Amino acid sequence: MRKLAFVSASDSNYYPMLREWVHSIRRFPDGANADICIMDVGLTEEQVTKLEAIDCKIHKPDWPCDVPKHKVRGREYLKGCVCRPFINQYFPNYGTYIWMDPDTWIQKWDAVETFIQGADKGAITLTGQVDRAYPRQIRIKWLGTLPLKLRGFYYSNAKSSYGAKTAKELYAYHVLLAGMFALNSDAPHWKRWQELMIEKLNGKGKLFTADQITLGKLCYLENFDKIILPGYMHWLCEFKPLWDTQKQMFVEPYLPNEEIGVLHISGWDDMRKDRSVMTDFETADGKSITYTYRYPYFDGETEEEINILDKAA
Repeated sequence: MRKLAFVSASDSNYYPMLREWVHSIRRFPDGANADICIMDVGLTEEQVTKLEAIDCKIHKPDWPCDVPKHKVRGREYLKGCVCRPFINQYFPNYGTYIWMDPDTWIQKWDAVETFIQGADKGAITLTGQVDRAYPRQIRIKWLGTLPLKLRGFYYSNAKSSYGAKTAKELYAYHVLLAGMFALNSDAPHWKRWQELMIEKLNGKGKLFTADQITLGKLCYLENFDKIILPGYMHWLCEFKPLWDTQKQMFVEPYLPNEEIGVLHISGWDDMRKDRSVMTDFETADGKSITYTYRYPYFDGETEEEINILDKAA
């Protein structure tokens, strides 16, 4: 079996969710002794020390190339986006890498296994911003009955980065999500994705979207092998699932109400900052509850919680 690394990145603001992410891996038997690798993109020394104490491997990356200061503007955390294609260099000697954003957590381990299965086929395995429960992907400005302007993530970002021709080529595709993916170390994707990232950083466009726009170009325009999993494997929380009271799990909002594998707390800035923030959810039996998207089994660095992680490490 290939040696597996779970990889993420965090600054000091995302540190509480990063700890929840670590705990969500280590609470499963298959993840109890998992190697966890973290890019330090603005952690404090104290936070790094605490992560190392629970056997996390830390790397503080440089920018992959010279990036103009007017693009960075002190936002070191953006290295978490642009350095993503280089994690096989920062953390060498692994067979498979699973990247997960720090605002994700694992609800069901089966999803992790499916990502690994896809990577073992030589493909980058990920999900898309597409699901029957996700709303429209395209924004339209109308002039009477005529569509005057069409907008979407790929078109807007590709146009500013690569020009109208590439934007038109990418426009029709749904967005591939860089927030969670699995890729084996010997896959050819790494080298080309790194080249595309450096090309992007030396060109135009935003740093914040560089990972997803280069990933789209890699997979759609250059046809590198990809496996796109169902949305319930890596769920975007801006689109509300149901809560199954009997199972005590989040599930898809429509039949067959598949159990969600990984939750990604996208679109909930207040909740990401504060665990006490709640929202309303419909339940699978037609009722409603007030609950949170935050990981439920770790709410801070109490002695008991740290001991759980220490034993796992």
